[in-house]
Amino acid sequence: MTSSNAATTMVSPPASEEDAVLLRGYRKMVIGRRFDQQATNLAKQGSLAVYPSSLGQEACQVGAVTALRNTDWLFPTYRDSMAVVSRGVGPGEALTLLRGDWHCGYDPKVTRTAPHCTPLATQAAHAVGLTMAARLSGDDVVAMVLCGDGATSEGDFHEAVNLAAVYDTPVVFLVQNNRYAISVPLAKQTRAEALAAKAAGYGITGLQIDGNDFGAVHRAVANAVDAARAGRGPTLIEALTYRMAPHTNADDPSRYRDPAEPLAWRDKDPVARLASTLRAHDLLDDAAQRAIDEEAAEFAARTRQEVTRYERPAPAEMFEHVYARPTPQLLEQARELAERGIA
Repeated sequence: MTSSNAATTMVSPPASEEDAVLLRGYRKMVIGRRFDQQATNLAKQGSLAVYPSSLGQEACQVGAVTALRNTDWLFPTYRDSMAVVSRGVGPGEALTLLRGDWHCGYDPKVTRTAPHCTPLATQAAHAVGLTMAARLSGDDVVAMVLCGDGATSEGDFHEAVNLAAVYDTPVVFLVQNNRYAISVPLAKQTRAEALAAKAAGYGITGLQIDGNDFGAVHRAVANAVDAARAGRGPTLIEALTYRMAPHTNADDPSRYRDPAEPLAWRDKDPVARLASTLRAHDLLDDAAQRAIDEEAAEFAARTRQEVTRYERPAPAEMFEHVYARPTPQLLEQARELAERGIA
């Protein structure tokens, strides 16, 4: 077997299921990063109303979804488009809400993926409710809740985790601690030494992991999912990571963080780290890398095509699915929109 430093190497077939998971995870992370870069460009070009990048959080995004069954549910936030497409949702569908349309773009029941949640932590309560209903119906579904460190400062987060603990529902809460809630650093959000320590107050399992290590994220989430499915209750996982990009394309992070800070985190790049591990174990060579890069480029091209082919949303549609009988206020607003020629 030739050295992984050579121009072309020989790749060993996965020796174990763990190796196979790492390879699948790496492929999804590379594709996910390319998707994220394309979506960021589309936002700059005006094809998306807004885009919250997850650059630097690939291990969290992909590590979470690869541990789920197809029948399990994912409850994402607005920053988790990479996780959504990693579940198999088409890129155009995943970005529909961020285009400014009135719906999420995909069928939650079919994909077992809830709509992107913009209000912080409200989807956590929805996940608990879904799993309570699933338990009553005899379904062994597990719900995965993705959220950021800022969400843990919300009352909805406390209520959801507490309710999951009290009713022992099969929910896994993965907090992607990327150090900032928009411009507010973690130190100004909480005095807790670790967000995972909050689990003790709810009487559930809590653990803190390296969120830039795909293997660590996948193992922790997989173990928590198995425990939840077996009836051992919810788990709160804090994944330490970093948001390399601005909060959204409308944000200027230089106003609140030292420009040297993201540079220091480049050495912890989750994609590069996993690539290094795979090459060290002769599981990735130049040819395989080229094939993955080509697939990622094709996915980016598909993203461009699917996002830009959509017709401009019709504003009048937002009034059609609110009430069975529109209220006088809605009718007045619809008329005003039509008078302005917007509808």
